[in-house]
Amino acid sequence: QALGEASVAPLAIFSLDLDRFKAVNDTFGHPAGDWLLKCVAERLQRCLRNETDVVARFGGDEFAIIQFGVNGVADAERLARRIVEVIGKPYRDKSREMHVGISCGIALYPDDGKDADTLLKNADMALYRGKSEGRNVYRFFEPGMDAMVRARQALETDLEAALPRNEFELEFQPIMNIAAGDIVGAEALMRWHSPTRGLVSPDNFIPAAEETGLIVQLGDWALRKACTAAAGWPHAMRIAVNVSAVQIKSGSFARSVISALAFSGVPAHRLELEITETVLMDESDTVLKTLSQLRDLGIRIALDDFGTGYSSLGYLRRFPVDKIKIDRSFIRDIDNRDSAAIVRTVIGLGAQLGITVTAEGVETEAQLDMLRKAGCVEAQGYLIGVPAKAAQINRLLRSGMALRQSG
Repeated sequence: QALGEASVAPLAIFSLDLDRFKAVNDTFGHPAGDWLLKCVAERLQRCLRNETDVVARFGGDEFAIIQFGVNGVADAERLARRIVEVIGKPYRDKSREMHVGISCGIALYPDDGKDADTLLKNADMALYRGKSEGRNVYRFFEPGMDAMVRARQALETDLEAALPRNEFELEFQPIMNIAAGDIVGAEALMRWHSPTRGLVSPDNFIPAAEETGLIVQLGDWALRKACTAAAGWPHAMRIAVNVSAVQIKSGSFARSVISALAFSGVPAHRLELEITETVLMDESDTVLKTLSQLRDLGIRIALDDFGTGYSSLGYLRRFPVDKIKIDRSFIRDIDNRDSAAIVRTVIGLGAQLGITVTAEGVETEAQLDMLRKAGCVEAQGYLIGVPAKAAQINRLLRSGMALRQSG
């Protein structure tokens, strides 16, 4: 019907998908999820401009909108911005507070298609692109997205087969205590050696693993592998493992961590779990309870890429962490007055709160000297040591060689 009237009332098709909805079902149960879907539907209806626009639920947490009378891209963009803003506000049910976001893909008639199937397909492709770029966003369909989607789907297919084929391995990058000059730990870094793609960057395969849920299996494997490697290190050395928000929200993460420690024999205080602000953004009971449970066991929690998000200081107040890692972008530009001031401020903040501060991406003696003078506790980067396989780390530790010299 809308296409029949499109000559006098141009239209846009929105494909919508909720972000983090599965976490609501997992944390609060399906009745709470049903209640939340009704709330989302009501908010979407209030976002529409008039009675002619249509919103429908396609199934699960997927919705679609037909926007009539669209006067160019600007009209559709205004609606998309409002939807992202309105749906992203907290949902309160009695004493509970739930958080979800929404991603939007938009196709315009007639530029992006002249029939219903094509318009819906192209809106879906734009949605898929948006979710792959971080979620809680809107994207318009662009020519070429079809090829991008096919490439992403091929990557996900290869990724699913990679773990049973033993295509993954871990490398370890040393972390040094600046004052003493001693190596006090190492960060486990996941590597994917694909027989057809070669070495695949984590920036490419980690988001795909999170999107498909494979990150839970990969994370379990990495935890056990990292702890097993650390079992052969000196007992004072810590092992740091990166953790995704998807893993923590899976509901089985704490058991996986405890199992990895028990299997390897590594005590809890030697394990550091590195999380980013996105883990704490949700503030769900599952996330906070899981992190608190692990911290109570003696496991250390580190906040990675500190300073690159929107509310770093707020997260320190909401959840106590043991370490903050200054993002490498600040260290790279430490000669810049503003970057240097930020680095000194973070180091001072860590000292006042009793939180260890680690500088990432240290590549020159000048950077290390500035960090030493500022009172930074730890450093990590190519100057300290390049990522190496477990066997190489073990040989260096046994020989007593300085890792930063060998790097």
